[in-house]
Amino acid sequence: MFLNYSMNITFLGGNMSKNKALISVYDKSGIIELAKELLKNDYEIISTGGTYNFFKENDIPAIEVEEITGFEEILDGRVKTLHPQIFAGILARSNNPNDMLDLEKHDIMPINVVVVNLYPFEIEKTVDFIDIGGVSLIRAAAKNYSDVNVLTAPCQYDKFMNILRNNNGETTAEYRKNLAIEGFELTSKYDKLIANTLSQSNMPEILSLNLEKIQDLRYGENPHQAASLYKFEQDMNFELLNGKELSFNNIVDMAAAYNIVSEFIGVNCCAIIKHNNPCGVALGETVEEAYNKALECDPISAFGGIVAFNQKVDLKTAKLMKELFLEVIIAPNFEKEAIELLAQKKNLRLVIVKNDILCYKQTPILDIKNTKFGTLIQIKEDKELGKDNFKVVTKTKPDEKMVEDMVFAWKIAKHVKSNAIVVAKDKKTLGIGAGQTSRIASMEIALAQACDGATDAVIASDGFFPAIDNIQAAAQSRIAAIIQPGGSIKDQEVIKECDKYNIAMIVTGIRNFLH
Repeated sequence: MFLNYSMNITFLGGNMSKNKALISVYDKSGIIELAKELLKNDYEIISTGGTYNFFKENDIPAIEVEEITGFEEILDGRVKTLHPQIFAGILARSNNPNDMLDLEKHDIMPINVVVVNLYPFEIEKTVDFIDIGGVSLIRAAAKNYSDVNVLTAPCQYDKFMNILRNNNGETTAEYRKNLAIEGFELTSKYDKLIANTLSQSNMPEILSLNLEKIQDLRYGENPHQAASLYKFEQDMNFELLNGKELSFNNIVDMAAAYNIVSEFIGVNCCAIIKHNNPCGVALGETVEEAYNKALECDPISAFGGIVAFNQKVDLKTAKLMKELFLEVIIAPNFEKEAIELLAQKKNLRLVIVKNDILCYKQTPILDIKNTKFGTLIQIKEDKELGKDNFKVVTKTKPDEKMVEDMVFAWKIAKHVKSNAIVVAKDKKTLGIGAGQTSRIASMEIALAQACDGATDAVIASDGFFPAIDNIQAAAQSRIAAIIQPGGSIKDQEVIKECDKYNIAMIVTGIRNFLH
């Protein structure tokens, strides 16, 4: 198949006329079926200790690596395949007479298929789980793709077996090259994962982003911009159940909406997003109640928006949403009847997030801003409120209900563009001021939106108050309490103004700018 230079050579593992496959896998998924297909195509299988024993238990004939190398595994299995008998067999070029003579001289067999997957370092993150032999085998096989197929994941097995069945046991050079590319991409990603994990700094000196393209998008933020969706190592898994292909803006808004609902674990939350800002967020005893309360905040802006839930969407809530034009509904799951009802709107996108909501919340991401002066990267990790950063600074003290609403509003303000002001009451947003060039402008927008509902409500601000005009505006709308980071040179004036109007104030020391 791959051997073009014919010689009469006898090898330790059997006759040269047979093809050889080296199999050393951590993930045993699908490996028995693959091994059986290789045997049907006249392959001899070479395997390492754990994989060899697995084959033996399943009656798959295989040769243990030790029989080939004449050298037993040492260092608790750290050294088993790292041997010239193995690597020369993988790296030998079939069209190079000198390579073939070297194989004959040292009694080494050529290896045509290498099946390897790596220890899950991304899970264990310990030095003992750094795979050395596996990475070396993949790189060697990928380098010699003109002669060798390298399989690095169970998802590749079916296509490989189908090609063998339909092409008399042979594969094409183009197919082997594509396998090699996937192999090098895997080892590159693996090395950077280890380097980033072992780095003593939160931000490594050299940062390589290994991104796998998921799909090309119709366009970016605007029709004249090209765009694609890529997947980073720790990105969440989602599934589109219904509707048109997701657009660039859909995905941005989906993330913004789901980021908000993931703030609330174990309680029903609904967030409605428009242009990457929340226009309504609420908690409820039921999913239906959470949706109704969120929609009440700004039903006009909700038109054409994205709705997110942190709990399964039921049929009652689906019936309500069917009456409104929405772009996307995203949730951990949907009742079967809810899917059937909402799917009647052919363009409505229904998205399931397959990862647990707590896992979603706790997974840090890199916040990347690419400018012509350089690329800015920060680790986006939420800092939670605690006793150490929760200080009442006014004479008027908030009651328990006010505190609950302040914490709710604070969690929403983190996801609103700066300058951010959130007015809330009864765990429901009443007014949101976002993205203004002055805080007082955001304050006035939020209070105007809340209108009479602002009486005895609370306010959360993502940054400190630079002047007392914000407090005066809050007092005029009869706001009961304010939560803000503090840190202004005018903090004492602001606190004094709150005392003047009997407004309770909590200072957190945590700034949450979102530019």
